[in-house]
Amino acid sequence: MRLEQIYTGCIAHAAYYLESNGEAAIFDPLREVQPYIDRALKDNAKIKYVFETHFHADFVSGHLDLVKKTGAKIVFGPTAKPAYEAIVAEDGQVFKIGNASVKVIHTPGHTMESTTYLLVDEQGKEHGIITGDTLFIGDVGRPDLAQHVIADLTQEKLAGHLYDSLRNKIMPLSDDLIVYPNHGAGSACGKMMSKETTDTLGHQKKVNYALDPSLTKEEFIRQLLTGLTTPPVYFPQNVLMNIKGYESLDTIMQRGKRPMAVSEFETVANETRALILDTRPASDFAKGFIPNSINIGIDGNFAQWVGEMIPDVKQEILLVTDPGREEESIIRLSRVGYDNTMGYLDGGFETWKKAGKETESVKRMTAEEFATLYETEKPLVIDIRKKSEYDAEHVIDAVNIPLNQLNSHLAEFPKDRSFVLHCAGGYRSMIAASILKQRGWDNFADVSGGFSEMAKTNVPKTAYVCPTTLL
Repeated sequence: MRLEQIYTGCIAHAAYYLESNGEAAIFDPLREVQPYIDRALKDNAKIKYVFETHFHADFVSGHLDLVKKTGAKIVFGPTAKPAYEAIVAEDGQVFKIGNASVKVIHTPGHTMESTTYLLVDEQGKEHGIITGDTLFIGDVGRPDLAQHVIADLTQEKLAGHLYDSLRNKIMPLSDDLIVYPNHGAGSACGKMMSKETTDTLGHQKKVNYALDPSLTKEEFIRQLLTGLTTPPVYFPQNVLMNIKGYESLDTIMQRGKRPMAVSEFETVANETRALILDTRPASDFAKGFIPNSINIGIDGNFAQWVGEMIPDVKQEILLVTDPGREEESIIRLSRVGYDNTMGYLDGGFETWKKAGKETESVKRMTAEEFATLYETEKPLVIDIRKKSEYDAEHVIDAVNIPLNQLNSHLAEFPKDRSFVLHCAGGYRSMIAASILKQRGWDNFADVSGGFSEMAKTNVPKTAYVCPTTLL
């Protein structure tokens, strides 16, 4: 039996490839399915099943495209109700992959259909568990997502189900099993995940707070719900796409890979409700950009922040990218359900500038310049990091407005006085800066390098407090 974890860092996601005796299975695939097909071809194996641990909220699965291209069958756990053909397995049902086996263990809690898959090798030895969002390394899945799709499923009810699933289905399993979760650190599906992406179940029983045998259900629910923040706004939309189905990625790519000359790009931008999304690095965007465009850099947590800052997954998008990164941008948008890319500016921003079109820029200052300004003028400082980051350590008197709450707190950004904007490293603050510019703010500066550089100066800071949540 061959098992491989296929990890995608930008959304902290793990898919899995299982092969035995010429048959293969894919677990929780991403939208772009060709890498899985290529992997199976390398082993001269046929993809037999696509196993889904649950209806995902943080990305759109590639299961439907995999079925179309390979003839595989989709498998969900008990209670799942997909709007397309799939096997809804029974608790305890066993599927054969070559000479290996996959056993269904229904583990509701993160969602009601959440399922763990027990992997058994050719010799009949239990090897590991693919846990989806039921059990992470150091954490468990948040129980407050399904309620956004099914109203009577409260987070308390789901947390209670998760407690029972962990105690009755997971903890009795052998300590030497390897835990293979769906996500690692950086995902919004849990509040305190480890950077490690696998571990033994026995070690997790010792160190994971959720597997503490002394916890009562009430204590478990309280601990699990403490420190949760509002989930990203795109999560329910992704869930519905995974339940109801979606367009093929091939169709999306055909529509989006359309180069536009400056004149056409300008016309489409002016005559439609399309959003201009600039995926260049923050440092390049700051120097010059097309008016009314939004910056979300492709080299950061791109998909996550697209989902956070663009409320409607159906939003039409025009792309400005570094030349050669157009296709990558379209694919990464589609991972979180943003399928309506209309085209891209051929040649990128430089062609716009060479055409003599209007541009804008963002004022930036170094951490050292900020330190001097802080000492002499004590400016208004707006920290757009997560609340957990701000609570851990921040500049004295800085105001915290987390980036994902910016649109609902615009009134707190003054137009009658200047202010300074910063995040941890400059990525998120440029997203904020681009939105503020779009909405008419101009009298502000962004700190390049963010708090990580500011902390090296003599700017007064609060005492560091270790965070209890990463959300």
